[in-house]
Amino acid sequence: MNGGGPAELPIFTRRRVAQTTLLVLVVLVAIYFLFPRLVGLGDALGKLGEADLAWVAIAICFNVVAIATYVALFKAVVGGDVLPLSWKETYEINMAGLAATRLFSAGGAGGIVLSFWALLKAGMSRHEAGRRMVAFLALQYVFYPVALIVCGILLRTGVVPGKGSVELTIVPAGVAGVLLVIGLLMALIPPDVGRRLASLARGERSKAIVANVAKVPAVAGEGLRFTAGLFASPSRGGLAVVGAAGFWAANIGILWASFKAFGVHVPLAVVVQGFFLGMVANLFPLAPAGVGAVDAGMIGAFVLFGIPEETVFPAVLVYRLVAFWMPLPLGLVAFFQLRHTAHRWEAEGLPIDRDGTIQSEVLATPIDSRRT
Repeated sequence: MNGGGPAELPIFTRRRVAQTTLLVLVVLVAIYFLFPRLVGLGDALGKLGEADLAWVAIAICFNVVAIATYVALFKAVVGGDVLPLSWKETYEINMAGLAATRLFSAGGAGGIVLSFWALLKAGMSRHEAGRRMVAFLALQYVFYPVALIVCGILLRTGVVPGKGSVELTIVPAGVAGVLLVIGLLMALIPPDVGRRLASLARGERSKAIVANVAKVPAVAGEGLRFTAGLFASPSRGGLAVVGAAGFWAANIGILWASFKAFGVHVPLAVVVQGFFLGMVANLFPLAPAGVGAVDAGMIGAFVLFGIPEETVFPAVLVYRLVAFWMPLPLGLVAFFQLRHTAHRWEAEGLPIDRDGTIQSEVLATPIDSRRT
């Protein structure tokens, strides 16, 4: 197969890797060596020796499930009818994107860019790749605000144990509700919004600018409607929904097992709420993938929920070691495998389905646009 996009994606340059590695090490030293001593907790890393290895093994098993469900989600949403990616190809794209997310950009931007590039190389048109990536991200993250709303209300009303303050329950639930409403409103954006707005502009240049700018919300609206269709059709989107829910459930399972490793019982609703509140720090723009920021965010959230500081530090560290760092070597290997696969797609020429049928959707896209 052959698609648009640059011949190479210079995201893992030696200079960037070195700079990111240095930054990560500095931040981790500050979080896990210096800060605990400043607040009187001593050597946080020294407490790792007290962890129950059986529960650490369970956390690792949850991580395997998280990776598997993430790959299944991507294949169900992106590698479906238009681009029938194999499980191996899907794994390479996902794990390479995971490495890019870990090392570059906040909020997963590095992984999004790499995955989009891979879809173009595989033969998907820019419009379809954008629509599918929006659907993939929407389906993945829709469980985020839903969890904050449900757990926030249940915790605050005392329906489940672990009642927290308004700031940790109702406020996050309210913000999550607003985000859900915004997403629903975006799904109403018509695909021809560019043409409609361009008709209101004066001058050909203004019309062209408006039409181009409107492509972004138009594609976002299409992607969100595609997501709604997956929820509405279990036979078509069942694997995608299960993959998205399983991904978050497995990550929360890693964190739950990490607390169990130190003999601490944390109510499940508190684990879920603290997890998602801490992950908000992933959007911090100055730390790659929220390194340091997510650690501090989770630690702060659980301390505010009343979990002892001397337990929170090592438990969050175990979670980050298992969920964040352990998959990274696999992701780096997958990146180089993906580069090899992308060269193979280029060598195959026109995008062809596994049954030998030329993809009509891609052929409808001008060749020049597929190669830019």
